[in-house]
Amino acid sequence: MPIDNDYFKNRQQNNNSGGGNGGNYQPPFETPEFFKNFGKKAGFIYAIIAVVAILFIFKPFMTIESGTVGIKKILKKYQENPLRPGFHFIIPGYEEVLIVDTKVRLMNYASVETSSGFDQSIRSNPAINILDARGLPVSIELTVQYRLTADGAPNTIANWGLAWEDKIINPVVRDVVRNVVGNYTAEELPTKRNEIAAKIRTGIEEDINSLEGKPVLLQSVQLREIVLPQKIKDQIERVQIANQEAERVRYEVQRAKQEAEKKAALAKGEADKNRIEAQGRADAVTIEAKAQAAANKVIADSLTRNLLEMQQIQIQGKFNDALRENKDAKIFLTPGGSTPNIWVDTKDKTRDTAINNK
Repeated sequence: MPIDNDYFKNRQQNNNSGGGNGGNYQPPFETPEFFKNFGKKAGFIYAIIAVVAILFIFKPFMTIESGTVGIKKILKKYQENPLRPGFHFIIPGYEEVLIVDTKVRLMNYASVETSSGFDQSIRSNPAINILDARGLPVSIELTVQYRLTADGAPNTIANWGLAWEDKIINPVVRDVVRNVVGNYTAEELPTKRNEIAAKIRTGIEEDINSLEGKPVLLQSVQLREIVLPQKIKDQIERVQIANQEAERVRYEVQRAKQEAEKKAALAKGEADKNRIEAQGRADAVTIEAKAQAAANKVIADSLTRNLLEMQQIQIQGKFNDALRENKDAKIFLTPGGSTPNIWVDTKDKTRDTAINNK
């Protein structure tokens, strides 16, 4: 409220007229200029304060975070266009906004309940119990990842409510898993795990995408565990042991066969080597014999009568020269008078006696 300065004005006038201070009295403080003009601006300030108070009390604005969308509800009716992340104004009492999560969510199916803590985006459900093709009970554990589509969020909440996961995801997953796994026997499930997982994912994806407006986007389906009855586990284990033993025997037979083939190959190689070497030696002898025969033929063809007579004359000349030096030597000629001639030195009495006795 405005400050009344009349008191200070009166005191100042009294002091100026008869005060003992000679008219030099000063008030204890001077009123600021802002307070002097406060009375003129009071209405405007009050209006600002009232507006701030209304904004604080009724909050006609809100902020939507990333990973969420706002669904505006006017007079209890959901609007089709969602509010995107950011700052938005609303009319209090007339418009309401419901925040829904559009981030990836998980739904686990497990025999043992897993605690998700305070994370509301992870939901836990019991494992899915199924009867196989022969009526034996089996349990399937899997994890489904999905998220609410932002554009279809208003219609999804309007049609399915806030419990849309239990009305869309859970029934579809259980129905598809039962239809797929029920076509196999318990013994086939471990060996055809990948085939079963692919069929489950395809079935869930087709059923969810067939919903009007495609309210949910499926991210992944992970088949974690196939829980079989104990007697089936024991039977499968026995079969696996028998298969491993048969595989070991086949390996040993194959190994022995390979070893025999290796030895046979080595023996054949050694035989081929010996045959080739023998053939080489025979070929060498043949070639040498042919060469010798050819040489002999050439020599025989070259031994004409005139050549033989000329050689005899040459050798006879050498013997004549020898007789000149050793007159006691005796000469024996081979039949026909051909060379070589044999001559003996008669000075050696022992040799000469031996020859004469012949």
